[in-house]
Amino acid sequence: MSDLRYWIGFNEVRGIGPLRLRALLDTYGSIERAWHAPPEQLRSVGVDSRSVKNLLNVRSKVSLDERLKRLQEMGIQVLTWESPGYPQLLLETHAPPPVLYVKGELKEQDAWAVAVVGTRRASTYGREVTRRLAGDLARNGITVVSGMARGIDGVAHRAALEAGGRTIAVFGCGIDHIYPSEHR
Repeated sequence: MSDLRYWIGFNEVRGIGPLRLRALLDTYGSIERAWHAPPEQLRSVGVDSRSVKNLLNVRSKVSLDERLKRLQEMGIQVLTWESPGYPQLLLETHAPPPVLYVKGELKEQDAWAVAVVGTRRASTYGREVTRRLAGDLARNGITVVSGMARGIDGVAHRAALEAGGRTIAVFGCGIDHIYPSEHR
């Protein structure tokens, strides 16, 4: 996908999220044309001045080819709304993320997934309920999805893995930065 780098670029621009990017795609017809649109045109289609400034900053300071190359070297797959492997149910939500960075593999069976998330300061009861719930889901072929935080998120992942199931971790701070490190 030759335009993949523009998806990555827009993903780095503060102020241009899923809804605004959808509007730009509708207006310009392609991600590349939207990326190269002049500032005055962007403003005329409803992009606020701060977001235009952020876009111009990313355009001037970020080498999209280098970003794409680094992701490929790290073994990270980039999925966009237009990618065949983008999770269908996520695509059907109100404002799905335009770009997903995937380390590992998304499988067909992951269409059957449940998010298990909760507090970082889990009680003993909360940890036990999470362990049972996530373990039972995994044993029944349901993929457990959670964040990487301490507490309930970590318990959910461990329980799914201990049950021999699949788990997907959603990173809040970038795919190349595992936090907390004990969840590596």
